[in-house]
Amino acid sequence: MRPAIELRDVFRVHSTPEGDAAALQGLSLTVADGEVVAVLGPSGSGKTSLLRIVAGLDRPSAGIASVFGLDLAKASRVRLASYRTDTVGYADQHYARALPPELSAREQVALPLWLRGAERRARLRRADALLERVGLAAKRDSPPAELSGGEQQRVAVCAALAHSPKLFLADEPTGELDTASAELVYSLIGELVREQGCTTLIVSHDPGSARIADRVIHIRDGRLAGEATGARPAESIVVGRGGWLRLPEEYLLRAGITSRASARVEGDRIVVSPAEAGGEAAPKTVELRIRERRRRGVIARLSAVEKRFPGAPSPIFAGLSASFEAGRFTAITGPSGTGKTTLLHVIGGLDVPTGGEVEVAGVALAGLDREQRARLRAEQVGFVGQQPGLIGFLSAAENVELGLTVRGRQADDAEELVIEALTAVGLEARLTQRVSRLSMGERARVAIARALVLHPALVLADEPTARLDEANALAVAVLLSRLAREGGTAVVCATHDPAVVDQADDVIALAEVGAAPERRPVIA
Repeated sequence: MRPAIELRDVFRVHSTPEGDAAALQGLSLTVADGEVVAVLGPSGSGKTSLLRIVAGLDRPSAGIASVFGLDLAKASRVRLASYRTDTVGYADQHYARALPPELSAREQVALPLWLRGAERRARLRRADALLERVGLAAKRDSPPAELSGGEQQRVAVCAALAHSPKLFLADEPTGELDTASAELVYSLIGELVREQGCTTLIVSHDPGSARIADRVIHIRDGRLAGEATGARPAESIVVGRGGWLRLPEEYLLRAGITSRASARVEGDRIVVSPAEAGGEAAPKTVELRIRERRRRGVIARLSAVEKRFPGAPSPIFAGLSASFEAGRFTAITGPSGTGKTTLLHVIGGLDVPTGGEVEVAGVALAGLDREQRARLRAEQVGFVGQQPGLIGFLSAAENVELGLTVRGRQADDAEELVIEALTAVGLEARLTQRVSRLSMGERARVAIARALVLHPALVLADEPTARLDEANALAVAVLLSRLAREGGTAVVCATHDPAVVDQADDVIALAEVGAAPERRPVIA
């Protein structure tokens, strides 16, 4: 039987003004018809490039890419368009782009069926069934603006599965979801694709995706590096052509191996250990240079704050009082839809509460108009949204420098500030690379660098680690913690990531609508 997906020595090279960048470097992979495969790997490893080639959105630069017998490298544009329409269900990590703002959740899910000529009653029945299975039956008439990021993501997954595709591709389908909601979505995907006999690739940095997979593969540096199956749960390292092995980075870190290693054969084993320095310079460790601002006291304060959406029967939160002090890191947690993002917007003056008072840097926001609130944010607040909001044709450094310009900062040390901020988030080697050529994890870090470049009094971060692998997520969490504790900034972060919560000084746990939020300190 011919495999559903067959990739052999696939390369994907992006040409940029800064030079060529290889996202895939000779990747080979075979997926059986009906098999569910989870694709794991760190940010920038080539996971999304792999998915886009299989989806027919990008062509391989070299190698063979065949899906159900269709040669994706040689197929015409018309044939590829037909393939994407009839065969593929694609859940993009940019879920917000796939949701027309004027359509309700029910209409979003029914839209793919309408485009394929399905009868109205049948498509609405299918949409209702899917939304009920992801816990959104009560919000089927809500447009995207009234849904949380996690709820929007669940709607996008349902829309991708609505037409029962032969091939389902999901790129970080739970990137914005709390643990309970992520498990719900994975269970839904697992049930539906197996009911339909649907071949599935799930790209993620979340090991939870392995729970529904027949096989888990690991990609590093654009090549297949390891795989595991239910019958063999421990990861086996793939031996590439010419004997190349790619060892997991965490193994090397634990062994103290940096830029050089030595290997020797002992019986039937190969032992890899750190190489002798041999006069080689030790790798430099560059850290964020924290500027002393001598901030003290409360930076932002909420007093009996309420927020209610027009027409909603209950407020999303009510009676919420809290203070955010200089030098403290607060995590806002809670299931998707409990108002984490809305609360950040209220604190930063991006949204207006329907009751109560908000103060930032001693200024009551209720007495300010929109222009005055914007000026206060520019002076006092750094914001990291769920969507990075970067300009693709500008470099990483230019995007961060643009943040300085927007805030009215014309500084002699602007270049130094930009380099420092990008170095702090691990992008010193990508300063001049266009953002459109960066991975999603790298783009998220550029957005964080842009927010912290001026070391504002208050940093508001909305799911800053949602699209990062575990190592990068921990690095970002530690960075935010240092920004608070050493720099005297008040950092408030909406998150469901345990790595971020573990670094926080305080936690505000938002409950379902109608229940009071809970504030508790984190006990080390």
